[in-house]
Amino acid sequence: MTALLVLSSGASAACQGREITHAAGVTCVPKMPRRVVVLDVGPLDTALALGIKPVGAVSKFADSDNFVSYLNDRTGGIQNVGIITQPSLERILALKPDLILSSKVRHGELYTQLSRIAPTVLTESVGATWRENLLLWGDALGKKAQAQTLLNRFRVRAKTVGQKHRGVSISVVRFLPGQTRIMHRASFIGTILDEAGLSRPASQRVNDFAAMVSQEAIPQMDASSLFYTTWGDPKTTTQSEMMQSPLWKSLGAVKAGRAFSVDDDFWMTGTGILAANRVLDDLEKFLK
Repeated sequence: MTALLVLSSGASAACQGREITHAAGVTCVPKMPRRVVVLDVGPLDTALALGIKPVGAVSKFADSDNFVSYLNDRTGGIQNVGIITQPSLERILALKPDLILSSKVRHGELYTQLSRIAPTVLTESVGATWRENLLLWGDALGKKAQAQTLLNRFRVRAKTVGQKHRGVSISVVRFLPGQTRIMHRASFIGTILDEAGLSRPASQRVNDFAAMVSQEAIPQMDASSLFYTTWGDPKTTTQSEMMQSPLWKSLGAVKAGRAFSVDDDFWMTGTGILAANRVLDDLEKFLK
């Protein structure tokens, strides 16, 4: 059955499922996939949001079988098939999937090998494209209408949250190993704040992903409310050196007690509809 499903666009007559056009071509997928493997947090978030528990998924870190914290209560029984940067083809094959979901930016080089295992659907990118990705992966899962409904509901909610807080500006900072980022509009979190219509500092109203900055750029982080996240163990990141700087301590948001630590897993890593709604939960909680 799988052999009949993995087809090029020139073999549509042999397709016994549904043809999906995606970043790597046209793939015939089952009408209702039952054994799905996901190779990033975005498609894991999407599948779970649509009521489908994958049989396999990748983790963030090599030394952990956990996926992402905000999905812990939903991921019991899902088999680990490696890490995002290095999925195990052997583990994937052993699960006998009937659909694999990922993105070209993550696993485009593995597309041919993955397609030999099962029909594989790739989005072009991740992060800022999460809304388009939700609809494409939803279509591949046979849940396109449900995916659109989830997105519509999110947009209504985001606008409602934003309308309550028109007078505030939002700054977002991410601490990573050896790197500090000020997040711009063309990022997952940037698109959420745009959906809500929330204001950003002038330095962050930029249509790219992020700025990698040193301590001298800390004044650019200021806003009515500052949200910051940390990738992994804070001790391995730039968080301590940045927050101990006199420039950080002089920020208006910090002095006003409006600098908030939030979960990197859904503010940055999640890139899906469940994560996006968790961000809205935080905005409602902190923007009072």
